[in-house]
Amino acid sequence: MATTREIHLKSRPVGVPDAAHFELATVDLPAPGPGEVQVKNLFMSVDPYMRGRMYDRPSYVPPFQVGKVLEGGAVGEVVASNDSGFKPGDIVSSMLGWREGFNAPASALTKLPAIEGVSPSAYLGILGMPGLTAWSGLTQIGEPREGETVFVSGGAGAVGSAVAQIAKLKGCKVIATAGTDAKCAWLRSVGVDHAINYKTCGSLLAAVRDAAPKGIDVYFDNVGGEHLEVAIELARPFARLVECGMIANYNATEPTPGPSNIIMIVGKSIKMQGFIVTQFASLQPQFLAEMSGWIQQGRIRWEETVFDGIGKAPDAFVGLFSGSNTGKMLVKLA
Repeated sequence: MATTREIHLKSRPVGVPDAAHFELATVDLPAPGPGEVQVKNLFMSVDPYMRGRMYDRPSYVPPFQVGKVLEGGAVGEVVASNDSGFKPGDIVSSMLGWREGFNAPASALTKLPAIEGVSPSAYLGILGMPGLTAWSGLTQIGEPREGETVFVSGGAGAVGSAVAQIAKLKGCKVIATAGTDAKCAWLRSVGVDHAINYKTCGSLLAAVRDAAPKGIDVYFDNVGGEHLEVAIELARPFARLVECGMIANYNATEPTPGPSNIIMIVGKSIKMQGFIVTQFASLQPQFLAEMSGWIQQGRIRWEETVFDGIGKAPDAFVGLFSGSNTGKMLVKLA
């Protein structure tokens, strides 16, 4: 019997999580049973939504349990199989991250096609959940039209950077925010028209207004807070606000006030809609076809911030909340 290492939730965070809330454990890994597949994880994902699962409260996914292994997206290689659908060497995705290896029923795995020149890690980013989130939220809710102005908060993250580039491919003017000058420079290098460092710009409202003097038509929200107020203030009539995430509030220990200008949604006839990516799961084949095409044409670029080793997974996760990543935050496991 082999062993493997995994990360457990040691205690529930109050406010910003830190290393004390996680525990590295070594567990036995037996041979796979009938119908099971054994996988060695190559990369695992950490994502802001995981913070919500650390609260003990009902949500769209069950909370993580204290003392149990955490879960999340992962890409791995099959090392042994008792199912005819998988063979050693197959690359698969699962929701069994935060561990170096595991046994699982074949139904818990998805075999991934190889794309020349593209690392399997892309299936945790631009070709995975963040990419589908960006593509579906923008196209199905934002419905950008050529010539419109799209404002993206958290523009240098895995979702935001994909949104910004897709909006450009749709013929839109794009404004995006990020927290460092280096991230803003990268956004401009992939075609963003105006990249704003929200930490140093002074007035965010003034900076976005200067970039979009006629207002914005679509806002893709990854941040909430002041960004959302600015978007409402500058929204044109019939603008669409795509509410994907509000990371500014994820670690709040007290209720945070809503936008002070929320009443403007009425007068401007604004559509404001939240969503969870699983609502668009049926569109994944269409997304993969379109995104793969753009990648092969060299029309989409992406960045990854990679921490090395299972023991670094908590550091990678905590780093999401200080903006230490450009693009997708990953942990390399093998």
